[in-house]
Amino acid sequence: MNRDLHVDSLQALVRFFETLTKESVAALPALYAPDAYFKDPFNEVHSVSGIERIFTHMFEQVDAPRFVVTDAVHQEDQAFLIWIFHFRSRGRKGRQFSIRGSSHLRFGPDGRVVYHRDYWDAAEELYARIPMLGWWMRALKSRLQAR
Repeated sequence: MNRDLHVDSLQALVRFFETLTKESVAALPALYAPDAYFKDPFNEVHSVSGIERIFTHMFEQVDAPRFVVTDAVHQEDQAFLIWIFHFRSRGRKGRQFSIRGSSHLRFGPDGRVVYHRDYWDAAEELYARIPMLGWWMRALKSRLQAR
């Protein structure tokens, strides 16, 4: 196992996400293996082309998406990224949102990502902020809360 290769790969991945644009999505094959696994609360794919579709779709759904990686932890062929995803909603109001989450990554022998799983709470970070759905989510959370 080449520790330096994985450290370099992690640094390149952090730079990629922090400078991500609709055009730079095309660079994913240099960072992800062809059959890389990716899962988030809405998607699950087993190919770099599927991952490209997910990130391209993100640029179609929201305005000004931007990741800020606040921490990165690396051990052997694995890493965890802690991040904040900032974006504006589409539409006339263009509300600003920030979602806090993390990514568990595994690197292959060539340094490219073979496993990427995002962890974030869709209910708290997203659904609860939607006007009508948010009221229902907050009521449900209050009812289920231990007292």
